[in-house]
Amino acid sequence: MVDLHTHSQASDGSLTPSELVKKAADIGLTAIALTDHDTVSGLEEFISQGKKLGLTTVSGVELSIDSKLPEKGHLHMLGLFIDMRSAHLTSTLEFLVHERKRRAEKIIKILNKLGIPITLDELHTLVGESTIGRPHIAQLLIKYNLVSSIQEAFDKYLGEGQPAYVPKVKLSEEDAIALIHRAGGIAILAHPHFMNFQRWEDLKAKILELSNLGLDGVEVFYPGMPQELQEKLTQLASEIGLVISGGTDFHGASKPETKLGFGTSDHFEVPDEVFYQLRDFHQQQIQKRQ
Repeated sequence: MVDLHTHSQASDGSLTPSELVKKAADIGLTAIALTDHDTVSGLEEFISQGKKLGLTTVSGVELSIDSKLPEKGHLHMLGLFIDMRSAHLTSTLEFLVHERKRRAEKIIKILNKLGIPITLDELHTLVGESTIGRPHIAQLLIKYNLVSSIQEAFDKYLGEGQPAYVPKVKLSEEDAIALIHRAGGIAILAHPHFMNFQRWEDLKAKILELSNLGLDGVEVFYPGMPQELQEKLTQLASEIGLVISGGTDFHGASKPETKLGFGTSDHFEVPDEVFYQLRDFHQQQIQKRQ
């Protein structure tokens, strides 16, 4: 069993990279990928702890993509097997982190105008060395007893269409794929059903479009994904030469219903074979690019 989509305190997860690896080892995972949002700052600790515990670790990142999608749809892309020291990758991520900070400042100003006394100092104290995200602001809203959960914070204040929503700076589909490839990784479409296409034909067309731009794979194993969709995605991937991946999108305390390795159900599992196929595919791509 493997988990190739997880988050740590380096972005919006609740565990340190070391704690994440230890938890993975404790539950018997064969391999785990760390895919924090817009940052690779947790990877060195993550990989080091993996070596100490004899657990296979995969360097990753999760990027938000600017794409024409149905209402409330969003597109995220995972870069797996990336070189965390890639100069182009680190400079791009530094830009995205800077834009995250600017976005947070705008959100706080809006909340202040709404009479909510959250300050930037409070946010920076909470976040520490992590990458700032809306879930951190949600935690402050919980602290002030304005909401009871992170989901309620998004539904009431921070989500699209709500009073404190501020759009995020995102990479284009083509630029994100090129960035991942340039960093030596493979580009995986994360949780494809979150793009919110209502018809299979439209989702299929988008995946074909991304494949033509250089997409390498699609996340087929994901908690709560309908079985019929999983089967269609697996078949499509086979037909057009995409590799399949899977993970829980584990965050820890901020999303307590999602368990590392097991997702939201004891029946969920990403087989070891998925990792081995990804690893082999990555090696093949590296040889092709040389």
